[in-house]
Amino acid sequence: MIVEDERPLAETLRYLVEDNPRYRVVGIASDLPSALELLEHGQPDLALVDLHLAHGSTGFSVAVRLNDAGVPCLFVTGRPPGFAMPDLALGLLLKPFTGNDVHRALALAEDVMRGRETLRPRLPRNLQLFDPEEEPADEGPPAPLPPRQGFKARLERWIGGSPH
Repeated sequence: MIVEDERPLAETLRYLVEDNPRYRVVGIASDLPSALELLEHGQPDLALVDLHLAHGSTGFSVAVRLNDAGVPCLFVTGRPPGFAMPDLALGLLLKPFTGNDVHRALALAEDVMRGRETLRPRLPRNLQLFDPEEEPADEGPPAPLPPRQGFKARLERWIGGSPH
């Protein structure tokens, strides 16, 4: 799934993704409502999400809703935030990008999603993967998961740098 409000760029991204026969774009959305509508019609495995979207939508709000539906995101943007967001996205691909950058980003995202150790250790210069926070090894049974925080609380935590 591609969530990008600039239609020519979205179509170019579709072409680059589908250049690999293993991948198919289920649709293109330009804002949060169209992304949610698209989500209802097809279950994407990954969403490529711009951070600055049409009609006042943001890639952050799209990523929250897609993550809640079990769809991982890879941000694709020309203006990156100054902080990592491992709770929202696998990583970030900066514009402008080449076809090779897109192909490598998709392969790396697939490795992360499948839990595979990457065979492609060198990232494109404009790709950043977000590392989920390492959890300490615990000898006892796993602790219960904390309740999922809302978007506002998670955003405040990321901006403030608070560990919890």
